[in-house]
Amino acid sequence: MKAILPTLPRRLLVLALAAASVGGAYAATTAPAPTATTPDVVADHIDTSVKPGDDFFEFANGAWLKAHPIPPEESQWGIGQVVQDELYAKLRKISEDAAATKNAAPGSDEQKIGDFWTTAMDQALADKLGITPLNGELARIDAVHDVNSALDEAFALQLLGVGPFFDFSVQQDEKQSDVMAVHLWQGGLGLPERDYYFNKEKGVAKVRDAYVEHLHRTFRMLGKSDAEAANSAKQVMALETALAKVSRPLADLRDPEKNYNKMAPADLTTKYTPAIAWNTRLAGWKLPASTVIVGQPEFFSGLQALLAKTPTPVIRDYMRAHLVDTYASYLSADFDNEHFDFYGHTLNGQAEQKPRWKRALRAENKALGMILGRIYVKDYFSEASKQRYNAMVEAIRTAYGERIDKLDWMSPATKAKAHEKLAAVTKKVGYPDKWKDYSKLTIGRTSYAQNMMNATRWQTEDMISKFGKPVDRNEWEMTPQTYNAYYNPSNNEIVLPAAQFMIPGFADNQIDDAVVYGYVAASTIGHEITHGFDDEGRQYDAKGNLVDWWTKEDAARFKQRADVMVKQFNAYEPLPSIHINGEASLGENIADFGGIMIGIDAFKKTEQYKKGEKIAGYTPMQRFFLGYALGWLSQEREEQLRTGLLSDVHAPAKWRVNGPLSNVPDFYEAFDVKQGQPMWRPENQRVKIW
Repeated sequence: MKAILPTLPRRLLVLALAAASVGGAYAATTAPAPTATTPDVVADHIDTSVKPGDDFFEFANGAWLKAHPIPPEESQWGIGQVVQDELYAKLRKISEDAAATKNAAPGSDEQKIGDFWTTAMDQALADKLGITPLNGELARIDAVHDVNSALDEAFALQLLGVGPFFDFSVQQDEKQSDVMAVHLWQGGLGLPERDYYFNKEKGVAKVRDAYVEHLHRTFRMLGKSDAEAANSAKQVMALETALAKVSRPLADLRDPEKNYNKMAPADLTTKYTPAIAWNTRLAGWKLPASTVIVGQPEFFSGLQALLAKTPTPVIRDYMRAHLVDTYASYLSADFDNEHFDFYGHTLNGQAEQKPRWKRALRAENKALGMILGRIYVKDYFSEASKQRYNAMVEAIRTAYGERIDKLDWMSPATKAKAHEKLAAVTKKVGYPDKWKDYSKLTIGRTSYAQNMMNATRWQTEDMISKFGKPVDRNEWEMTPQTYNAYYNPSNNEIVLPAAQFMIPGFADNQIDDAVVYGYVAASTIGHEITHGFDDEGRQYDAKGNLVDWWTKEDAARFKQRADVMVKQFNAYEPLPSIHINGEASLGENIADFGGIMIGIDAFKKTEQYKKGEKIAGYTPMQRFFLGYALGWLSQEREEQLRTGLLSDVHAPAKWRVNGPLSNVPDFYEAFDVKQGQPMWRPENQRVKIW
């Protein structure tokens, strides 16, 4: 994906392409050479003052980045945000047209979109209502008087997308991919990731202090005196810090075997959380599960200890804070601005809020994404485009199969299993073949926050309803208008939404194959397929089950090669004293590298590569690498860079270009990279996996 993460299940399910870019458009025909008055899709971005072997990201993208500073309402700016603006313009028209529809049938797509948009854009109504849309839940929190009543409300809040104490989901059983299972996962934190509570870097320490002040101001807005609010903020921070202490670090959450602990709900109660009668609680959600999959049992033990010793007033304040932060963006300006001040400004560096209409569209996508998607693809994505990208997936699949055959470190037995899995990868391109039924979702004009609560409850109940039913392998976790892509290991599928194939300012036939193969085939399609064979995805078989299909020797050889990449990325230091987490980002880094290698193989079969003619002064292979770098064209504020380094499994955009390319022989040849240049590595120190 690119700049804004889509709404995904709270427990990690898919391996997405999250970053600051967007996929490109595939050229059906060879592009005409640019003239003096026609811009070139990659050459015009180049900063010729930088040598390719010194910093290829800056060489390929530097001129554009210098000419396009980050706008004050953004935390990052690049091709992903430019594409998002194009999408916003199209979605705004859809929304305004629906709002202008007279006598829209109740329950129709037009009524839901029109009422949502009208209410979301009504700042005066939101200001008039203030906190009142949350009064019902706040009253229930006020009634909490002991651990049992606290759990009553905690479980009720889960249905509204508020996650006090822990996260839960109903998803495929990792070891029985044809069965929907209840998953329980660590959670309950207000900061992005557990290390935010402990990292000593001064920027992180400032964020911690700012978070306490944010809580302080929030409690004041909820009616506490200044002294009471300050005390409440301090105690809530202490509770969350204790939760963080018993939480696993980010890198440890990527081991599917260690995060798969299947047990009976009664055993979870007896062994780990005596205060939570899980059978009874799950039955309240209409989940008569005989087993649950617990990600981190020690976290739930820690939670049990905290429930036993935390004063009830602190638990009430903790729940109030999480409820308000979840819905603040849909309330009056005072709550909205307070939420932005911390989560937008402090954490991500935005100087000011985005226009209300863009924020309304972001919420509308979250609440009614697939309804908007039906209209979007009808108006903006052709069947011909869908078939074009289906064909490109097959070209990459073929190239990957040939690369597997050539591996000198993998045994024939494991190669056979790898081929079986590759052949079974399902591709979903553009939009779902079957659209989700939203008929039971009620959207009206009572309040913006009420519509968001209705949508979130509907989504949660829809997820719960899947329990006990056959797995729907046709379902999508992203909307067609999302500029991102993902691999789902349990389905062994790659999903490529329609918006992924946009390049702003260019039509399909204006982009040559070289750029497209770097921009789409390598950075998106090849990347997602490689996720099925990265350090995490490789542990799932062709049917999506978590099972070991590798020989012991091959697994050891894979790890040895992957460890080289871990070491490389651990050495990168984007901010003083904050390095990239090579362990946490390993899967994405392997996928980037694998996507490039496979994309090169596929591109070498094209007519453009074989002819070898230059366009805008660059050879086909040079344009391939420039196309890849274009896919990560982005710059971000220091605050967001820090947030990503501590909480994201994706490396920053610059290192997603320079990191993998420093291991690619064709890159060295294309740009004559020499020993002594920053991107040069000795041949025996380069990553060699796929």
